[in-house]
Amino acid sequence: MDNAGVYRLTDQLALVQTVDFLTPVVDDPYTFGQIAAANSLSDVYAMGARPVTAMKRGVLLIEDPGRGHPEGDTARRGREDIGGGRGAHRGHTVEDPEPKYGLAVTGVINPERLVTTAARRSATSSS
Repeated sequence: MDNAGVYRLTDQLALVQTVDFLTPVVDDPYTFGQIAAANSLSDVYAMGARPVTAMKRGVLLIEDPGRGHPEGDTARRGREDIGGGRGAHRGHTVEDPEPKYGLAVTGVINPERLVTTAARRSATSSS
């Protein structure tokens, strides 16, 4: 349910990784870049982690022409053959010709301080 994946490196250190992007929500490209960056970083911040890297991703981040399209089916099979069979999880898939922009962000956290959606729901329901 969270927008970032977590990989424990040691008992005291875990990586929090996400890729998030948006279609334009404003007309000004500079403002859109700020919104897209804040959106991507918020996935890491929401889990209590500290961002350490952010790589930009543009229009062709994950373009999937959709089910039933030969190009989309071939791309999906290639992605699954490389990542899916080795424990890697899929990310966001978009079936949309609209341009997109966002960041791939990696953060770090002590695993004992990790905040997850499940933990937030549990805390809310017990209140």
